[in-house]
Amino acid sequence: MTNATTPQAPGPRGRKKSKDPLLENIKELGVTQLPQEPAAEEPVSNIHCLTIVGQIEGHLLLPPQNKTTKYEHVIPQLIAVEQNSQIEGLLIILNTVGGDVEAGLAIAEMIDGLSKPTVSIVLGGGHSIGVPIAVAADYSFIAETATMTIHPIRLTGLVIGVPQTYEYLDKMQDRVINFIEKHSRITTEKLRELMFQTGDLARDIGTVLVGVDAVNAGLIDEVGSLSPAVKKLNELIALRKKGGNNLQ
Repeated sequence: MTNATTPQAPGPRGRKKSKDPLLENIKELGVTQLPQEPAAEEPVSNIHCLTIVGQIEGHLLLPPQNKTTKYEHVIPQLIAVEQNSQIEGLLIILNTVGGDVEAGLAIAEMIDGLSKPTVSIVLGGGHSIGVPIAVAADYSFIAETATMTIHPIRLTGLVIGVPQTYEYLDKMQDRVINFIEKHSRITTEKLRELMFQTGDLARDIGTVLVGVDAVNAGLIDEVGSLSPAVKKLNELIALRKKGGNNLQ
């Protein structure tokens, strides 16, 4: 004998799913977008991005709470950029308070020594020894709100009060000034004037240049940020491929 059963109303699981995938997405996920298909693998970029941030660390190890750029990390990157045939240009992003003079100059000289086109952008700040790094590129940009501090070199630690100490300081100062003058449009006289100016910095001597002021002084080539910098770098890459020697 067959037992009769009373037909029951179909529960939520028994309901037929809508054929509209957009409606199902709204019900299940609460979003009005369809799931995207996995994107095809992006091609490898021909531009390498190098960041110079925080304080540039030299021969002495800074405290762990300091944000630092270690020159022993940066220099191998620059060597790899020079040797890698897939990398055709270097974009340098700076937001640094400065740091060790010799480490900063070493990085700047390495950038200047690259055979591939280079473009720098100062975002936030490119202060102190960050200035030579910014101008070492073939072309330089500064954001409208970014700043650059120009001031004399300082010595930390034990200072011997003899004439040789001051002569050494002068020679180091000249190294920085000569490099900046060689790689920018600023004159030595103007640079020294900005360095030793009083009244601009409350507890120091020197000058703070904001955005367009750095361009007007001849330190930086142009006011701009990421998009114009990448565009300019691509132009320099194309010029190099055509055999052009002048990257400015």
